[in-house]
Amino acid sequence: MKFKFLLFIYFAFVPAILAQRTYSGNVLDANDKKYIEGVSVEVLSTGQVEMTNIRGYFSVKGSLGDTLQLNFPGFLEQKIVLAEETFLILQLQDRARFLPTFEVKSEPYTFRFKDGKLTLIDPDEEKEPSKKGGISAGYLDSPNATGGVAIAGVLSSLTKRARQEREYQKKLEWDRRRAGYYAVIESDSVRQNLMVKYQLERSEWDRLIIRFNEGNAYHEFLDWSKDRVYATLSEFINRESSWIN
Repeated sequence: MKFKFLLFIYFAFVPAILAQRTYSGNVLDANDKKYIEGVSVEVLSTGQVEMTNIRGYFSVKGSLGDTLQLNFPGFLEQKIVLAEETFLILQLQDRARFLPTFEVKSEPYTFRFKDGKLTLIDPDEEKEPSKKGGISAGYLDSPNATGGVAIAGVLSSLTKRARQEREYQKKLEWDRRRAGYYAVIESDSVRQNLMVKYQLERSEWDRLIIRFNEGNAYHEFLDWSKDRVYATLSEFINRESSWIN
């Protein structure tokens, strides 16, 4: 009887164990393609949790059909169903890109916060101010009712996001100075054209972009124009693709 029970245990559980495989890869910021350290990578079926290292790397045990759940503060949660591919390049989206659009007025300038970026508004574009929603800044004792900081309408809900917004403020200027880089890296047409030109698979493209970022980490493309980024990227891929092929 005991022997039969052991046989049952063997045939019930050993195949499942043998079916497991190692899934590994890197987690990147979807916007700037940089590694993210400290991302929680959980295999939901087993509860196994691993954290990405300084290079965004993780390694977990899983089976076909298992679901990986990725979590990181300030980024959208993501779930991935495991398939045959065991090396994964995963990207997380910064929540700042989905914050509501609002305007900040501090005379004589007006700024707009949209898609996680703070931009200066052209004076010719300004419209008659509305009390439906806005933020104004001035002197507390100002006689013209512009003193202090006032938040009206639906924008009052943004106070709950104050901590997150403070963290994003430091990144806003950095993002603005990398506008030329984003215009190239986030362009589907640029990616498709270069992939066709150099006959690259998507996985090869992702690895090349990682190496491209690593090789330019000392300046991070700050204040580069779109044309300069494109020329440098094209030259880099032309050089690197010879090693792939």
